[in-house]
Amino acid sequence: MTAATNVAVDELSWRWIALMSTVPVLLGFLLAFPLWRQKQTILGNLAGSAVILAAALVLMLREYVELDRVTKACLDAGFTCWPTPGFFTRFAIYAGIGLVEMMALFVWSLRVERNIRNRGYAPEWR
Repeated sequence: MTAATNVAVDELSWRWIALMSTVPVLLGFLLAFPLWRQKQTILGNLAGSAVILAAALVLMLREYVELDRVTKACLDAGFTCWPTPGFFTRFAIYAGIGLVEMMALFVWSLRVERNIRNRGYAPEWR
C-alpha cells in the first residue's frame, strides 16, 4: 500500500472541500443575480440552487468513486482498509456545505428583493 493510498483513506479531501465551499456559491450567485435584478426571484433562486446542488452531488460522487477505488485496491492487496471518517461523514460534509450555501443564497435574494422593492419609494418613506 502506498503513501497516497493511506492519505486517501485516512484524511479528508480538504482541497475538494475548499472547492465546494467557494466555487458553487459564487457560480450560483452569478447565475441568480441577473434573474433577481429582472424581478424573477424564484427563477434566480432555482438556478442558483441547482448549481449548488449539482456541485454537491458531483463532489459526493467523486468522493465515493475515489474511496471505492482505494478500498478495492486494499482488498486486491489482500487486506481490508476502511476510510476514516466513513462514507456518510464525508458525504454529510458536502451536503452540509451545500445546505449552508443555499440558505445564504435565499437570504441574499431576500435582501436584493427588498432593495429593488424600496427603490420605488422616497428615502423618507422607507
